[in-house]
Amino acid sequence: MGDNEEDLPGPSINQLAGEENVAVRIKLERDSRGWSTNALSDRLNAAGYEMNPSAVWRIENGQRRVTVDDALGFAEVFGISLANLVGPPRLAAHARATELVEDIRRAYRASHMANLAAAQARDALDAYLDEHPDVREEAEAAASLAVAEELIGLPQPYQLHNRPSPNQKDTE
Repeated sequence: MGDNEEDLPGPSINQLAGEENVAVRIKLERDSRGWSTNALSDRLNAAGYEMNPSAVWRIENGQRRVTVDDALGFAEVFGISLANLVGPPRLAAHARATELVEDIRRAYRASHMANLAAAQARDALDAYLDEHPDVREEAEAAASLAVAEELIGLPQPYQLHNRPSPNQKDTE
C-alpha cells in the first residue's frame, strides 16, 4: 500500500469533517424537518444566532463559509451535537443511524452524570457517618441493601436482547 491517501480504505479525514460536510448536513437536516430557509433562519434568530434566509441558502450551496458560531447555532436548533453536525453526510442521510448515535451519546452522558450523583451521595453519607459513628453499621447495611434492591430490579443486558441468562442451563 502506498503513502497516497487514495490508497487507504474508507473515507479520508477530509470526508469525515469540514465545512462541506456541514453545508450538506444543514440542508439534509432542514429538508428532513420540512423547514424552508426562512423557517430555519427564524429558529436561528430566536435561539440568538442572527442569520437571514439568504445566508442559510449560501451556506447550503457552498457560497458562504460556516463560522464556529454558525455551526453551534445550527447544532442547537437541530438538537444535535456539534460533532454530529460536522460528521459524515452519508451517515446523516440515514436519519435513524444518526439518531441512534445521538442516543448512545446521551445515554453515556446520563450514565456518567448518574455515577457522579451516586458518588456524591455516598460521600455525603460517609461525611455524616464520620460525625455519627454510632449509626455507621446500620447505615452501611441499609445503603448496601438499597443498592442491592436497585440492582436486582434493573434489566440485565441479556434480558434486553431476549437471550437466556448466562447462568441458565441449556435444556436441549
